[in-house]
Parts: sequence; structure tokens; C-alpha cells
Amino acid sequence: MYKEIEVYELMDLMKNKNLNLIDIRSSYKFLLGSIENAKNIPVNDLLLDPSYYLDKDNEYYIFCNYGTTSKRVCQILAKRGYNVININGGYQKISGGSN
Repeated sequence: MYKEIEVYELMDLMKNKNLNLIDIRSSYKFLLGSIENAKNIPVNDLLLDPSYYLDKDNEYYIFCNYGTTSKRVCQILAKRGYNVININGGYQKISGGSN
């Protein structure tokens, strides 16, 4: 299943429960900053072998820099049977910055 949420919705959810957050940006960008407790799985690694990283019984919140790549990735993963949620606006909207 594939859904999209806005950053403010993500922030509300993070207050009440632990989420499976996946940052699909490069390792370099991840080291510059990410969401607390997010796991870095670069996009090519994730798409090459999603079953290595993801469990079809869990829900994953996926983000990139601006939300464009993560949207495409979520669409692909959903077709493969994964429960994924794209974070609209990506890390740029979350951080309010320009990483």
C-alpha cells in the first residue's frame, strides 16, 4: 500500500509512536543531517533488494531531499507489496533548510 503524508502529519505521528523512517538519500547527505532515528538506505540499494531491508508486514515512512524520488520509490515498492508512505517535501521541508 502506498500513501503520502505532509511533514506536519509526520511530526505529530513521531510524538506518539516509533516509526520506521527511511532516508533514501546518499550516505553523504545522510551524514550532513537527517531525521532522528531514521535509517539510511540509499535509493539504489533499496530498489536492488528491498526484501533485504524491508518486511512486508511493517509500515515504512520514506523520504529523500524534496519528495520526488521517494514518491517514485514508494510507488515501485507498493507494487511489490510493501506498505510505504512518502513524506511530501522530503528532508528540505522537514529541516527547513537547504542541505
